[in-house]
Amino acid sequence: MRKTILSMALVTLIGAPAFAQGGTTTVPKSTPETRPIPEAPVGHRQPRRGDVPGESNINDPNNPVNKEDAALDRKIKSICRGC
Repeated sequence: MRKTILSMALVTLIGAPAFAQGGTTTVPKSTPETRPIPEAPVGHRQPRRGDVPGESNINDPNNPVNKEDAALDRKIKSICRGC
């Protein structure tokens, strides 16, 4: 039993590299294939300045969202020292 396991391990160790080397080799082409460059998908483009909302809403202190953000910032400042 011990000889069988030892011989199987030996065959596996020696046979695996030999099996891996038995593959076919391909010769690389000297000239690259000329394929046309595909177009970018429709709907996936860089946004322009007109597509992005202005910064006037960010600086408005009367906006309820900005008031909530300011309150949250005050709470976080008491939690996180040195931020």
